[in-house]
Order: sequence, then structure tokens, then C-alpha cells
Amino acid sequence: MPDMNIRHPLLLPIVLAALLAFLGGCGREQARQPSLPPGAAVLAIGDSITHGTGAETGMDYPARLAAITGWSIHNHGIPGDTAAGVDERIAAALDDTRPALVLLEIGGNDFLRKTPEAEVKERIRAILMQIRSRGIPVALVAVPRFSPLGAVLGRLPDAPLYAELASEENVAVVPDVLADVLSEDELKADAIHPNGPGYLRMAEGVADALTRSGFYRR
Repeated sequence: MPDMNIRHPLLLPIVLAALLAFLGGCGREQARQPSLPPGAAVLAIGDSITHGTGAETGMDYPARLAAITGWSIHNHGIPGDTAAGVDERIAAALDDTRPALVLLEIGGNDFLRKTPEAEVKERIRAILMQIRSRGIPVALVAVPRFSPLGAVLGRLPDAPLYAELASEENVAVVPDVLADVLSEDELKADAIHPNGPGYLRMAEGVADALTRSGFYRR
């Protein structure tokens, strides 16, 4: 049987390389964030999902999240907006609100317009870079990529780019929340928008994810 002692001159470099790779992967894990106090300014920016299309005024997810957390959440959702649109207006929104945290939900309209996913990813990355250049943390709300098969099955999983960006850019991600809401008919106003109870469920899911990230302390 071969000698597996790691002092063997051929095995030692392999072991060291594996150890360094492991430590490097650990270093890429997102650090737990300090919690935000009640009254903290938070910017929620995105498209019609952030705006609250499909529910009555004041029933959007940022408003419901504000009621849960006690934060002052500014809703900058614009129906029909795209990643390119948010990239153009994020600087002004940051200047207006001076937030301690940004909740970014965008990409659904890009998918509906059949924009290549790689292009959507890079546009969202550009938004993240603008925000983080000011030292402001971001929580990226994952959006499902709509597909005929997913619609038939009643389950639209998150587009992979959100988890990829969270790892690559070391930002928090809110996974599965919107996808879960849109998988239940009683929580939808239409195929792509929650209703009032759906936005409440979404706000609760975002609060849970922000608790895990450390931004919110119950």
C-alpha cells in the first residue's frame, strides 16, 4: 500500500493547495452585518414589485417591512423599470435618502424583454458597485426568471445570477421569497405581481433574510 504521509514531497504541495483553497472560500463568506436601529433610513429601489403593483396603496412590501422593523423605508419602485433604468437613477436616489441600507429588487422586466441573463447580471453588478462605492450595504432581492414551464408547474425558481452576484460581490441576498409568493395563487394579483397578502408574506420573508444577515434584530 502506498505511503500516505503528508510529509511526502509530492503530497505536501497538494495538501497545502487544498488548505489554501478552503481558507479562501471561507474568506468569501459574507460577514454578519451590524443591525439597524428603529428609524434608520432604508432605500427600497426596483420595479413594480417594489412599487406595490397589484395591491392597495400602503400595502407594498417596503411599507409592510417598515411596519415590521420600525425603519424609515423610502420606496423608489417604478413599474416597468429595468436594471439599466435603476443604474441611471440610483445615484440620485442615494443622494435623496442617504440610506443605511439599500434593498435592490430588479431584473424581472429585463427577463420579460428577453434580455440575455449575462447582460442583466452585469447591469445589476454596476448598480451594486455604485452603492458600495459609497460604503452603503446592499441586500439583493432575488427575482425568478419567468418561463412557460415554470408557469405550468406553478413554481418559478430564482434566476441563478442573484446568488452568483451575492457571492462574487459579497452582498446579502434575499433568496426564494418572491418566487415562493408567486407560486401560490392566493398570494398573487396576476401572474407576476403579489396581492396585498402576498406583499405581506414577502415583507416577512425579507425580514427573516435580513435577520439572518444581521441587519435586523427582532
